[in-house]
Amino acid sequence: MSAPSLLPLESITHRILVLRGQKVLLDADLAALYGVETRRLNEQVRRNRDRFPEDFIFRLTAEEVEALDRSQFATGSQKHRDPRFAPFAFTEHGAIMAATILKSQRAAEVSVYVVRAFVALRELLAGNRELALKLSELESRIERKLDSHDQAIAGLIHTMRELMRPPEPPKKRPIGFITGEEKTKKEG
Repeated sequence: MSAPSLLPLESITHRILVLRGQKVLLDADLAALYGVETRRLNEQVRRNRDRFPEDFIFRLTAEEVEALDRSQFATGSQKHRDPRFAPFAFTEHGAIMAATILKSQRAAEVSVYVVRAFVALRELLAGNRELALKLSELESRIERKLDSHDQAIAGLIHTMRELMRPPEPPKKRPIGFITGEEKTKKEG
């Protein structure tokens, strides 16, 4: 197999986009990888439409095409395409199926690397999810500790303020005698 020297895995992974929550390759990129014209790839897809259910392939909406044209991360402008036909987006399974309908040696060889690129991205995302979960767990532990420390510090500050408050001056006793009647009024 000569494909490894021709197609490093990174060149494929950079072409994979996330659209509608799925990792996909656009028809022009997949055709270039498989060494055929985009027109020929799409022609074969139309001829074998029963092999491409909706979870294998979908056509981009006008808004998605416009967003790709504006995106600096897109693999290239889609402005050169016929505006009547939005590009197809192939999921991992759709890319494999496309290789089987093209029946070319290069498509068969490259499809292995396309699958590996999708797997590599899946592992990368899974690793990022694990890292994100660990960070969230660590963050919540720190927050709990900070909350308990904050409460302890707040308690110390309150105690210090109480100690800093000047004592209330003792109440002066009235001069003279207190009769029984006045005593009951004050106590009541």
